[in-house]
Amino acid sequence: MSSKQKKLISLITEKPWEASQAKIDNMHEGKTFNIHIGKFGLRYIMVVSTIMFCLFIVTYGDRMVYPDWQRMPEPFLLWVNTFILFLSSGFFVRIQFASKNNQFIIVKKNLIIVGFLALAFLIGQLLVWQNMVESGYYISGSPANAYFYLFTALHGLHLLGGLIYWVLTLKNVWKINDIVVRNAKHTTELCAIYWHFLLAVWVVLFGLMLFS
Repeated sequence: MSSKQKKLISLITEKPWEASQAKIDNMHEGKTFNIHIGKFGLRYIMVVSTIMFCLFIVTYGDRMVYPDWQRMPEPFLLWVNTFILFLSSGFFVRIQFASKNNQFIIVKKNLIIVGFLALAFLIGQLLVWQNMVESGYYISGSPANAYFYLFTALHGLHLLGGLIYWVLTLKNVWKINDIVVRNAKHTTELCAIYWHFLLAVWVVLFGLMLFS
């Protein structure tokens, strides 16, 4: 086999998605686009979720101009839930800082606090729904009611998804050692990014329902 044939086979069998090959390619002028699959997956979820919420917000804006639109009151518990989300996002800032400095005892404690805050938020949402139903604001009562339940339910489902990843993150940092430190840092970062995203979505939805 000639040298040209060997070079051609080597070129065909290259795997640019692997870290070792990316490191070699990065030595040349054109560097390889390299992104962790977990971070890529998270960005994909966030983009799809953002598009979905934007579409619902557009239909919300179109529907509220009709004369049969009746604005719903904002229960006080929604303000409490908003504060809970801000608080949990603040704890994740501490978690990110502690993780970068290998302070995993602090990470564990703050992750547990975030878990309790997330459960408190979900319970608060259930209580809001219960209060609204008892006050006669049924989902079929008006378009505004339907959108309220839709927005809060979708956000609650996204938060439940965040709790699943929270469990995986807590599992990674609970029995921390030198082998899994890098993986624990990565999952902690992804969980924090998603939590900040949930806060941003909630602020937009809550502001929309509050001022429309």
